[in-house]
Amino acid sequence: MLTKRIIPCIDVDLDEDGEPAVYTGVNFEDLEHTGDPVEMAQRYNEAGADEFVFLDITASADGRETMLDVVSSVADEVFIPLTVGGGIRTREDIRETLRAGADKVSINTAALQNPGLITEGATAFGSQCIVISVDARRRYDEAGEQYERVDGESCWFECTVKGGREGTGRDVVEWVREAESRGAGELFVNSIDADGTKDGYDIPLTRAVCDAVSTPVIASSGCGGPEDAHEVFADAGADAALAASIFHFDEYSIREVKEYLADRSVPVRL
Repeated sequence: MLTKRIIPCIDVDLDEDGEPAVYTGVNFEDLEHTGDPVEMAQRYNEAGADEFVFLDITASADGRETMLDVVSSVADEVFIPLTVGGGIRTREDIRETLRAGADKVSINTAALQNPGLITEGATAFGSQCIVISVDARRRYDEAGEQYERVDGESCWFECTVKGGREGTGRDVVEWVREAESRGAGELFVNSIDADGTKDGYDIPLTRAVCDAVSTPVIASSGCGGPEDAHEVFADAGADAALAASIFHFDEYSIREVKEYLADRSVPVRL
């Protein structure tokens, strides 16, 4: 059986002085300065993370390029798979991000706007490099295609872009099926509703995606502790659990989460 992965993530933006900094927020808003991206990368590499995710959270919304110099500095500090997302719009962007030291690229807005980019990237660099990120939010109306029962109500999940700022009207379940068919090697599923809340992952969302595809799924947003990681593996079928706040603020260590999982027969790398 494949081991389940625990993946810390840093959300990076430019501070008031134009310097890269890590931020943590709730529901993609109210961002709080958390630390230096290179220092945090080094810390997580030493802490036993299975992989590491670097997200430039305003590159797409601001229409600027990804911070490749910072990516390169982070890549120098981590010796585990590094995924980089934010501001990647073209095959050349994918190439330059990989050249800067990333092992994978995470694409959201550009893939929704130009689904052919998935196929183009997978053909040029291999499916294993192409991670499609989905920023999903719940909608309780009749505009969706695939519905789930959540707390006694029927809802669907909408893809959003530009860091959750804009809805697209696109159903998440239909979109991940298309992304898989176009060559995506992994799916990175973020819940805007659960982001930063520490109330647990969005299990209905994650389960809906896992049931729809055979591509590995990374669950993101809402982790408040080891029990939430266990739930998203056991009840939703995720292949990896991503977390930020609980690690950034030393509420739990990666080792503690993995030991909790191992004690409950979840296969992890210790």
